[in-house]
Amino acid sequence: MAKAQDIDRVLRGWPFQPGVISARVVRAADGRDVLQMRIELGLLQMEIAHRPDGQHPHGEETYLDYLVGEAASGGNELQLSEEQCLEVDREFLQYYHRRICWLALREFERAVADADHSLKLMDFVAAHSQNADWTRSHEQYRPFVLFHRTQAAALACLEKSGPEAAIEELDQGAQHIRRIAGSDEEEEQPGKAELVDQLVQLKEWLREHYQVGRTLGEQLADAIASEQYELAARLRDEIARRGSQHT
Repeated sequence: MAKAQDIDRVLRGWPFQPGVISARVVRAADGRDVLQMRIELGLLQMEIAHRPDGQHPHGEETYLDYLVGEAASGGNELQLSEEQCLEVDREFLQYYHRRICWLALREFERAVADADHSLKLMDFVAAHSQNADWTRSHEQYRPFVLFHRTQAAALACLEKSGPEAAIEELDQGAQHIRRIAGSDEEEEQPGKAELVDQLVQLKEWLREHYQVGRTLGEQLADAIASEQYELAARLRDEIARRGSQHT
């Protein structure tokens, strides 16, 4: 009798929940851990390291690695072809799915790593795309990826270094999104202000929950704004000192 190839039993044991990102890490038959995401029509299974589909495009760990090598060998004059654009889109989508799974599982450092990959891919697209509309179709998601990255980085900092470091991370991420909004040639895309608001709300919740006052970074910004340069210098020294203790 042929071995059953359907996944009915798996799906019955893991019902789909609309509006919920359901993810889990399971052990595959060969002993490796894989990441699964329940979707309405079944499930996605992804590798935990490198490219989520486990492929090695042109022998590289990711398609971005391949493109970077191609650009370097051609003196950075590479212009993405239509086929290469399709492959870039495929890698974007794969890393998006895995990133939201890591966030749902509170695997924050892994979520940061996947967000960083997507941001590097966007940077490459901006530098090597011949199609401005296609480039914009990716750039419109940069604030959203930065939002995910900031959330993940802040919560990773909270676990490792405490609430003050998490608040600093949230401040930096919010400023980055604001800078992107201010540099847009077109009208600001809807949603950026809401993303910043959510980061501010998380920051204020952390400040209240952990009873954190003004962080050193915030005090430094205040000192510079009020032209208290001696105080600013002392604060910079203290920030540098604390940074060296965590390296």
